[in-house]
Amino acid sequence: MKREALPDRAAVHQPAGTHLLADLSGIAAEKLSDCAALEALLRAAAGAAHARVLFSHFHGFGEGLGVTGVVLLAESHISIHTWPECGFAAADIFMCGSAQPDVALAIIEAALQPAACQVNTVRRAPPAIS
Repeated sequence: MKREALPDRAAVHQPAGTHLLADLSGIAAEKLSDCAALEALLRAAAGAAHARVLFSHFHGFGEGLGVTGVVLLAESHISIHTWPECGFAAADIFMCGSAQPDVALAIIEAALQPAACQVNTVRRAPPAIS
């Protein structure tokens, strides 16, 4: 019996992706202190971006205070850190493969309605496949 050659796993799963670092400012404070709402938002953003959620964990620092949270994805992660007292949120969206981090950011922006959003985009890949 002849065995079929398996595809090279490194060729199939290249460690390349897009990492968006978004600073969102001018957000209503009440949108930045609700742990459950922010978790639901980031999970929805991941789904819209065609990413698969593996796990999430969010922590609120108290009534009216900020939240820090992460959604672990098969394609990497989405995280958020909020400062309601400043109307500011820092979102970090890193996705590999066919997932669409720009779509995730658009969902987050639509929900939080910041007055301004500054985005830095970083292409993540080893030098051989840049």
